[in-house]
Amino acid sequence: MSTGRRVEGLHLVAALAVVLLLASFGVGCSSGSREKVVVYSGRSTELIKPVLDLFAKETGISVEFKQADTADLALTIEQEGDRSPADVFISQTPGATSYLASKGLLRTLPNSILERVEPENRSANGEWVGLSARIRVLVYNTELVDPATLPRSVFDLTDPQYRGKLGVAPTNGSFQDFVSAMRVEHGDDVTRSWLEGIEANQPRTYANNNAIVDAVGRGEVPMGLANHYYLLRAKKEDPGIPAENYFFPDRDVGSVRIVSAAAVLKSAKNPSAAERLVQFLLSEQTQRYFADETLEYPLVQGVEPAPGVPPIGSIPVNRVDFDELGARFNETVALIKESGLTR
Repeated sequence: MSTGRRVEGLHLVAALAVVLLLASFGVGCSSGSREKVVVYSGRSTELIKPVLDLFAKETGISVEFKQADTADLALTIEQEGDRSPADVFISQTPGATSYLASKGLLRTLPNSILERVEPENRSANGEWVGLSARIRVLVYNTELVDPATLPRSVFDLTDPQYRGKLGVAPTNGSFQDFVSAMRVEHGDDVTRSWLEGIEANQPRTYANNNAIVDAVGRGEVPMGLANHYYLLRAKKEDPGIPAENYFFPDRDVGSVRIVSAAAVLKSAKNPSAAERLVQFLLSEQTQRYFADETLEYPLVQGVEPAPGVPPIGSIPVNRVDFDELGARFNETVALIKESGLTR
């Protein structure tokens, strides 16, 4: 990465810090602004709110923010229909946005937004756009696991040797999209068998990827399925964490590439402000934030990953049609519940 780009990233981080400081004194994006945009976000508050605060500061458009699990928000939007107060949906994964698109609940985005990313990173019909990419990994504790014993495929994790040794987050959007990807690649019967095999192996279940990485790092569980950047962020704060990411070889579905996404609701009360926010999320400064601070893969051409993040071309990543994930969203959630992984 060039020095100039690194400086730009640092400038954004400094600006975000200023916004948060102002917010603590009640300054900045007040509810009295002339324009307002309401955001439903499946991304965590700590990751996305600094960006929304900066958007409000730079544009004068106030942001109302609701955070919850991606799947729960998608189903809420479906239930609310035309009555939804949301203008923008920021999804942890593409499956939920594709699902809402299939229900006719999303607006078609203008080409000025869509063309910021490659066609593979957006809806084929232009109803959502990818913001950042991540890769599913198996994170493992290096003091408890011999790398030579790591499974060649995610399907191997149903073997009795991994009984009680795996952490999963079955209600997490990334896990759900991974399961949908397995359905696309291998069919429902194979996927159902895998889920039931994992449940029979008595995994430890967690609320999210952060909790899995923390548990692996302290040795509570030897390994867990997560996204690549959670461990990288943890090691940025504490380089001594005895854990590493493992990418399944041979383009195994266990290391599928997925994206976070943004969409504007068809029922948006302020569609122009909503589109302006999505455009901001694809600006170079915000993409640098995703690269440097969250350690994800930026999607806008010319913005490179942060140092220490493996080049995506060096990893045997599995790729799927993101619109296919949306077509299977509801059934995937049901399939996971039926397996017993969520109760």
